[in-house]
Amino acid sequence: MFEFDQYLGFLAFLTILTIGFWLLTFLLTFVVPYWISGALIEHFKEVREEKKAKREAL
Repeated sequence: MFEFDQYLGFLAFLTILTIGFWLLTFLLTFVVPYWISGALIEHFKEVREEKKAKREAL
């Protein structure tokens, strides 16, 4: 059925596929939402500082 080289190649393929799947899952569930929420918080801080500076200028 399979020779040893083909078996090792198949195992390497499955390993790379599995690592890619878990990396993509990790990125989409933790890293991307963390990045987006951090960017939104920083944006709101900048808007609040601008409003505060305008209020103090008046």
